[in-house]
Amino acid sequence: MISFVDLKAQYDSIKDEIDDAIQNVLNNTSFIMGAELKKFEEEYACFCDVKYAIGVANGSDALFLALKAIGIQTGDEVITVSHTFISTAEAISQTGGKPVFVDINPQTYTIDVLKIEKAITKKTKAIIPVHLYGQPADMDPVMALAKQYNLKVIEDAAQAHGAEYKGKMVGSIGDVGCFSFYPGKNLGAYGDAGAVVTNNEEISKKIILLRNHGRITKKYEHDIEGYSSRLDNLQAAILRIKLKYLNQWIESRRENAKKYNELLNSIVRVVTPYEANFAKHVYHLYVIRIENRDKLRKELKSKDVATGVHYPIPLHLQSAYKYLRYKEGDFPVTEKTCREILSLPIYAELNNKQIEKIVEIINYNCSKVIF
Repeated sequence: MISFVDLKAQYDSIKDEIDDAIQNVLNNTSFIMGAELKKFEEEYACFCDVKYAIGVANGSDALFLALKAIGIQTGDEVITVSHTFISTAEAISQTGGKPVFVDINPQTYTIDVLKIEKAITKKTKAIIPVHLYGQPADMDPVMALAKQYNLKVIEDAAQAHGAEYKGKMVGSIGDVGCFSFYPGKNLGAYGDAGAVVTNNEEISKKIILLRNHGRITKKYEHDIEGYSSRLDNLQAAILRIKLKYLNQWIESRRENAKKYNELLNSIVRVVTPYEANFAKHVYHLYVIRIENRDKLRKELKSKDVATGVHYPIPLHLQSAYKYLRYKEGDFPVTEKTCREILSLPIYAELNNKQIEKIVEIINYNCSKVIF
């Protein structure tokens, strides 16, 4: 069986360090807002090349708190993509804002920067470009539009830890960057966890207030109404160990993606991932496109190869967003992409033999007339 993600193999490679870090937290019995969290925030800020990193409960909260911190209110519009996990749009809705979707670039699957300006209205307050699958969005045009129309930019970097745009770390380019440390991410905790990063001191202070019931220092003294969204010390300790290996794991993912590309490029029916010339893709997911996606996925499953589809139904066609009154055909690139994408196994511990087996199955099925 070739797993889609093999977290056991990753754990085994750093087991002693992880076990020691967990035991240290247990010995100190400091579980919330402690020293491990502070150290991780400092280290992750350094990694992202920003001044501030604030640990929160999960990636969804990171987006929500970032939107609250920049002042999104009821009736405000926030432009983003329909081809993303629902958290991106949920965070907007939960502030009282309205998600406004635009189509994606057919090569990168990130926001089509040529479609943004037409979506801007007097109610638009922010743009959320999503760095999808580990591929950075094209940020220069986004930032130029934000400056022209006085908009805030929140980078959804939940799938892009360590990715770079023109040499800059994702999360450091917009007003705010939001990360998820869900276990399957390139940098994953052993439970839910997330972070907000920024170079803006005012936004940083607001996030710190919002994540902990509106207080910073004194217990039971609250400056504002806030939320309970704290990254606990146990997860912070685990993330600190993993952060040391992240660049190494990213390079292994990139090597595995290169191997896939070399073997798949000769298969006419398969479209391999595109790495933009402005980007360092970190391959959180290795996503191919093929017209008969569901049949191929079934064949791979029959040969004990796990796959995924990220994402099969675009947000504008989800029942949850019927009230936005989008319809099929509104975003043709997104809709075509969702019908054809297939995520293949990719992780640092995946080996060449496994990749060769996966490609052999794909090649065999693509060569069949009935496929």
